Amino acid sequence: MIKKVLQSNFKILANKKIGRDYFKLTFVSPEISAAACPGQFVEVRVPDCDGLLLRRPIGVHSVSSKSCNILVEIVGPATRALSHKAAGEYLDIIGPLGNGFSFQLSAIPAAGGSAFGGSFQPIIVAGGMGVAPLYFLAERIKQQKPLVLIGARTKSQILCEKEFKKLGCSVKIVTDDGSCGSRGRVTDLLKKILSENSGLKAQSYIYACGPKPMLKAVSRISQDHGIPAQISLEEHMSCGIGACLGCVVKTTTGFQRVCKEGPVFNSREIIWEGL
Repeated sequence: MIKKVLQSNFKILANKKIGRDYFKLTFVSPEISAAACPGQFVEVRVPDCDGLLLRRPIGVHSVSSKSCNILVEIVGPATRALSHKAAGEYLDIIGPLGNGFSFQLSAIPAAGGSAFGGSFQPIIVAGGMGVAPLYFLAERIKQQKPLVLIGARTKSQILCEKEFKKLGCSVKIVTDDGSCGSRGRVTDLLKKILSENSGLKAQSYIYACGPKPMLKAVSRISQDHGIPAQISLEEHMSCGIGACLGCVVKTTTGFQRVCKEGPVFNSREIIWEGL
């Protein structure tokens, strides 16, 4: 899947605040835009941040012919420094990295091992910042009218609802505190939808990204309902190229590097015990 990896200083076009602690950073890179696949990420060197040696992995959110967008959540000194970068400045970036989602019809295995026919029903499950790579995916499969389930702790952490709807997606929201959409967990919503719509399961395929407990639950639900699922794992990826072995996870075929063999995996390949 990885065709070409680039490292360079890329010019920032914009850095727009999209929420209390969220920014969309756009940088010029027609090469990364042409090569990136939904689910892949870039490694960003954060300048002007004392004591920070390692790059930060950030998923590709969307691309145009000449630029690439990433979403940044302020969670520490590094991401705060990134949020202060201005248009016209440059960032040292490596990418695209990792293996992304499979979304071509011919490449999507059904639960029984065969391929779907002319269409399939994508169900996108996003938890918090998990919307970032999943929006990129939704752009690529918008003709399939994805059902998008977005979950977060509270209303201020719901991202990209309008953007998904503009693509023609059916969007359902759930929050822990009930401040937006229904109250509860996004995995409970997924389970409810699948249980109440038996016909939906026939050609469904789940794509998910979010916190590890959410992904574990998605994997269990998909298996219980006989629906295949791809998940994008969120791990601390120090090098991003598979050299440091700091992001390995246990799978049915042995230990795999999230940054190299992932971050997207077949959910049934992950051994969740201990994660």
